[in-house]
Amino acid sequence: MPNFRSKEDSLVLNQPVHVSLLNDFVESELFVIDGDSLLLMWLYNDKEYLPFFYLVERFLLDFTQKGGKYTIVFFKDAEQLYQNYPHILFLRTTLIQHLKQNTDIDSHTEFFNCLSPEWQIFLKESYPYFMIISDTGLTSLQTDYLQILISHTLSKKINVVLTSGQESDTLRVHGYHVQSMYKHRTFFQQVNYTTPPVWLSLKNLQEEVRQTVLLLKRIWPEGSNIRQVLCVLTCAVGLKMYSRMLENANTGALALEDAADLCRMQCLSVAFLFHLSLSQRAHIRTAHSHWTQQVLPFINMQQQCAYFVLKQLTEKSDWKLNLTYLPDLRDTSLLKNLAYYYETEYCTGIYLFLIICFFKCLIIIIRLLSKKSTMAVVLLYEHNISYIGGTRKPKTSNKYHIYTYILYVFFSDDPAVISLIKEKEFDELRHWHSGKPLSDDYDRTPCNHDAKSKDPLEIRGIQKLQRFYRLYGRSLEGNISKTVVTQTDVPLVPTSTNVAVRKKKKSHKEQEQWEALSMLIEKEIKKNVAFGIDRLENFLKKCQSQSVKFAAEMAGLHVCFEVWKEHCGKQGEKSKDLSIAVQVMRRVHELLEKYEDLLQKSHQQMLAKCLNYLGFENLACSLSSQVILKNKIAKYATEVGASRFQLQYMGSFLFRDERRDPDPRVHNFIPDSWQRELLDVVDNNESAVIVAPTSSGKTYASYYCMEKVLKESNEGVVVYVSPTKALVNQVVATIYNRFTKTLPHGITICGVFTRDYRHDVMNCQVLVTVPQCLEILLLSPHCQKWVKRIRYVIFDEVHCLGGEIGAEVWEHLLVMIQCPFLALSATISNPDYLTEWLQSVKRYWQEAEGRMKEEMSTSAMKHARTPKLQNPKKSHRVRLVLHGERYNDLEKYVCSVKDDDFVIEHYHPCAALTVDHIEKYGIPSDLALSPRESLQLYDTMVKVWRKWPRAQDLDPEEFLSFKNKIVIKKADARNYEHELKKELTNWIARGQKDKVMKNLKTYPLQIKFGRFVEKLKAMDKLPDIFLRLRWQRHASRQRLLANRGIGYHHASMTAKQKQFVEMLFRMGYIQVVTATSTLALGINMPCKSVVFSENSVYLDALNYRQMSGRAGRRGQDLIGNVFFYDIPMPKVEKLIKSNVPELKGNFPFSISLVLRLMLLAAKADDKEDAKAKVLSVLKHPLISFKQQRRNKMLKIYFIFSVQFLLKEGYLDQECNPMGFAGLVCHLHYHEPSNFVLVSFLVKGLFHKLCQPIKGSTVFSESVMEELVLVLANLFGRIYLPACTMKFRKKFCQSKVFLEDLPEDFAAAVDEYNSKVEKNFACFLLTVAKLADTEQEYKLPLSKIDFTQKEYGHSKLASYLTSSTKSATAVSPFMWLSGMTDQDLFAAEKVNRAVLRTAGVNIGNAPLLWREKLDYQGRRMPLNAYALDFYKHGSLVALVKDNWLHEGDAYKLLKDFLLVIKSVRVSLGELCDNPDDNVVLAFQQLSESYEAKLYKV
Repeated sequence: MPNFRSKEDSLVLNQPVHVSLLNDFVESELFVIDGDSLLLMWLYNDKEYLPFFYLVERFLLDFTQKGGKYTIVFFKDAEQLYQNYPHILFLRTTLIQHLKQNTDIDSHTEFFNCLSPEWQIFLKESYPYFMIISDTGLTSLQTDYLQILISHTLSKKINVVLTSGQESDTLRVHGYHVQSMYKHRTFFQQVNYTTPPVWLSLKNLQEEVRQTVLLLKRIWPEGSNIRQVLCVLTCAVGLKMYSRMLENANTGALALEDAADLCRMQCLSVAFLFHLSLSQRAHIRTAHSHWTQQVLPFINMQQQCAYFVLKQLTEKSDWKLNLTYLPDLRDTSLLKNLAYYYETEYCTGIYLFLIICFFKCLIIIIRLLSKKSTMAVVLLYEHNISYIGGTRKPKTSNKYHIYTYILYVFFSDDPAVISLIKEKEFDELRHWHSGKPLSDDYDRTPCNHDAKSKDPLEIRGIQKLQRFYRLYGRSLEGNISKTVVTQTDVPLVPTSTNVAVRKKKKSHKEQEQWEALSMLIEKEIKKNVAFGIDRLENFLKKCQSQSVKFAAEMAGLHVCFEVWKEHCGKQGEKSKDLSIAVQVMRRVHELLEKYEDLLQKSHQQMLAKCLNYLGFENLACSLSSQVILKNKIAKYATEVGASRFQLQYMGSFLFRDERRDPDPRVHNFIPDSWQRELLDVVDNNESAVIVAPTSSGKTYASYYCMEKVLKESNEGVVVYVSPTKALVNQVVATIYNRFTKTLPHGITICGVFTRDYRHDVMNCQVLVTVPQCLEILLLSPHCQKWVKRIRYVIFDEVHCLGGEIGAEVWEHLLVMIQCPFLALSATISNPDYLTEWLQSVKRYWQEAEGRMKEEMSTSAMKHARTPKLQNPKKSHRVRLVLHGERYNDLEKYVCSVKDDDFVIEHYHPCAALTVDHIEKYGIPSDLALSPRESLQLYDTMVKVWRKWPRAQDLDPEEFLSFKNKIVIKKADARNYEHELKKELTNWIARGQKDKVMKNLKTYPLQIKFGRFVEKLKAMDKLPDIFLRLRWQRHASRQRLLANRGIGYHHASMTAKQKQFVEMLFRMGYIQVVTATSTLALGINMPCKSVVFSENSVYLDALNYRQMSGRAGRRGQDLIGNVFFYDIPMPKVEKLIKSNVPELKGNFPFSISLVLRLMLLAAKADDKEDAKAKVLSVLKHPLISFKQQRRNKMLKIYFIFSVQFLLKEGYLDQECNPMGFAGLVCHLHYHEPSNFVLVSFLVKGLFHKLCQPIKGSTVFSESVMEELVLVLANLFGRIYLPACTMKFRKKFCQSKVFLEDLPEDFAAAVDEYNSKVEKNFACFLLTVAKLADTEQEYKLPLSKIDFTQKEYGHSKLASYLTSSTKSATAVSPFMWLSGMTDQDLFAAEKVNRAVLRTAGVNIGNAPLLWREKLDYQGRRMPLNAYALDFYKHGSLVALVKDNWLHEGDAYKLLKDFLLVIKSVRVSLGELCDNPDDNVVLAFQQLSESYEAKLYKV
């Protein structure tokens, strides 16, 4: 077994990745939580009953509020694992019943184990996204059981999420995700698993419980409360069974009379549960003792009784029982307090008034139920109520010796809340000039070149780069360059006469070209219809003369018609190739729609003849009355109705509703109405949120905006914000290809700013950048003059505002810019909400600018010289422009193997829908059907319901939009689709929906990749993009693969490598590209087909829509194709039907951001403008929009941040930056490590560490390794799940687990964390006042209300609740665990203690955890990848040993190197002595680390 477990563990825990679990699937993605794992998660955290249920519900509510859809499964066989833990077994049973009775959570208890057939069926039907399972149990047996469950789950192609290391923030839940792989399936098949042995139930006890329940039903036929019933039955059965046990027990066992006393105590505690309020119970003093060995047998027996009683009660539903308070059946602390009271402090005259009657009732019922046990009855009768009232004193005998096992330790009164520490003097222990201004990220980013340069070599380099960009741009959209002139220039306008003459000459030339080509094209059509028609289409695209195009179309119709007749004559009775008839009908459509004015009677008769031959007599009659119907032409008919023929075979050719009137602002195409609205927005200097499908043409407005600003002057700036560097390069190339402008020396059209490089940032008119770099410019005090030149900001892929990493930066940009903006996206589900938020921001700026202008007009600045650049009048309106129609339809396909033959099957989108989904969410708005899919849906509905009332109305030949219509347009087909969807929704109530879906489903199987590509090529579906969400670095293979027409594209490639692949793909030399989500964000690589070839946690609704949008090139392809290769069918269904996520915002602030804002306000030249920017950031977090309570919380968090900065010496009393503020701001990406790094510098720890070899300036390897160890603990913090610690001695080259910091560094971190804990606790105490008190007294999910009046009629109650604990900022439910406000000063307890409606957790505190524990209290180690790589320099070793994917490892190492370089540069600027040991050490480390990484 040990070897087996070792192999199993290594397979199960292969590369666990810490990811966002819900990953934006919102309502459509189901996952499963193992109930026993859920129990184990919170069992370690709390021993009290009610707090345990509170924590469980809080955990589940967090998933629910974040859009999670889940089910909880308790396997029956798992009960047997708790035979030695009856109290846990009882708790498990209570949890199951509580979830079933008091919540809406879907829970299952019918499955015996993970190997049962019923469970296999459940997995197959529901196919959960993942299953949450614990990797460890209470015992080794339970751990084996859980490992089997994990292994089996992975073998079923279902991913696993470990309970260890789960974390939650404002919007997301993160956890360790284990991807199901092929080796999991094969490994599980090779091993014969067996379930744990079943322990025998206590049959006698079960029978006794059953009999006693029947007796109680006769006593209480009207039913009762679960707390009363459970108490009575447990005590009665427990006493009877214990009396029998005593007959054969040792003399040291607990006496029966003492057991009866304990039962009385339990009854009394239950009585108190009914009458004491939660706040009163919170003040019960906390005991830290345990039951003695003498008492434990009776306690265990009672717990077993309680388990069987609860099971018996809940399995039978013929008795009225109130199960509301299942979570509050017991209060152990209350019971121990009662025991302590009667042991030592009982005195006369204490009455309970209201409680006494209830207590009497319970004792009497127990006496009646225990009548079979004479001794128990006597004891209960003799001592009945004797301890509650009367005048007798406590007995002096050793009657109460059994309670000496309880030893009480009470908490002392809480200390006063710690006040703010006085501002400390900043004392530098070394010669760092901390107040010296540092260069910022803009200055440090490598500058490739500058247009102002006069160096001939640099000028030559600039020219070469611009030529490359133009070449790159031509691969994107052809050669469409235009010369832009300013408004002061007057371009020559050709006269109308000259234009007419040129048109006439060109028409004559085109006529000659057609005459020369017509015979050749006709021959090619007769030889190969598809190829010949392509030649004809190419000529028509280039031709501009209407008369020539009309002649070509008529000629094409004649040839196609003759080919069709010839084909039909040869086929005879065989099936006909309808693709030829489609070309005939296409020509008819083209002539009727585009050349109606040129059609003469003879032409109409020809069209009617063609329609008549095709079998569309009704359409032919509508064109010409001279058409004679003859039987001899029947053999040429398509034998399909006209409407059905167009929907089935011509869907991709149907005419779109496009405008015919040109727009003078656009020269290359005729814009649609919604595109003209975008142009109006730019002309009016307005802002807009633009939501339109991929490849719909929304980006055109961006370039129109650039052209407008370029024409206005040489001073205005447009900023284009791109989410990725790959998109930056594409936009730059497009700008160079589109625009040419003569500018003064030193000014250029386009500049670039990314973290890797920059050029011409301050002297360009169009800056293309990424969000983080634009934030640097907006927050940089010395860049504010440039910021005022910005006329427009274009945010491409603005849905990144809701992303996981860097989302808050997008938010900061949107609220800081004063100029108009365009926000573009294809995937926003709540654009109205986003627009409303942005409009509120613009209103703020309108008022702020009004105030600033008013102040300027009354100041001395009104006499200053008028600026050279006059800002154009801008609007503060934010428009919402929506366009939901994709130009090309997308059709989905799944891959399967049938009889050893590879098959690609069409997948109907409606097959993904379920009754439940439509009832809850409706049909997704973007679930579009192609015309043939609409027809397929209708045919299926008719087949399923023969007597369908609307079958005739929705018949394609009778549908009003189609009937007797020669040219059915796309809009007509869309109306038909909407009617069918509407009818489909109505079918749910009629019980027919499932039958339709069953007829539409297809089922794929795994196939070989090579055969798949061959099949696509045969189907003419290339070029295509194969999308895989993970990647590896194989740069050496790029040229070899490119020679074979294959390429790959991912984030780790250099810009040139990516451009190389993009250009060759667009030029047609590369036909197949494997790519990651880097292509999802706007990269222009249109293709015929997109293939999803890997099932991954990253393949979610958002990525699916972004990636599938690449398919179908407008102007090149009439339809896009999406293929699912080796993706499980349930996953395909969920991808198709899931909606895109809503934008809700992230937690917007960090202490580093507050410091950067203070730096801007203090150092900017225009103080009022800077303050307005700062206030805009603070006032307009998206997450608090329309949520006043959260808005107040964020204001308090800002105050907390300022307080922290004041106390740590980063701000003075006037909030001006001081000390090492510049260094902290520079490393703001890495909070809180930036603050800890400064504390190391201030304490001189780096100088102590960095001692060179004696007599030189070189440092030993041991010093370098220790320096890397320190930096890895700060900036390379990737946690591994706790279960990985078991592999400590099984690695080849890496140590894997990062060692702790050296002792002096660790002490500095502890000191820092201690200060943060105190400050954050004060913040929590303040925020607690904003919490919703009413909600805090309700269980989070079940909403069981524990708000009740305080009971004040008993001296005993007053005595029990006499504790002076302070718990104003702690959850009332956690009071019962003994938690107080003082626990908020312990970081590891905050998340359990803090009020849930406060909206904050410990993740908002800038703590640097030295030791992080999971839910089971196990240490989670840090991954030592950064140190390991420094030692062995092997990327392969990191993949093999450190559980990192190769691509991820390379990116992490690159980021770590950037941090080393940043610190090196900062220290060099702060220190006047270039030979300082620390500066030299970082210099040596930087060079050494870069050299190692370069060799990879």
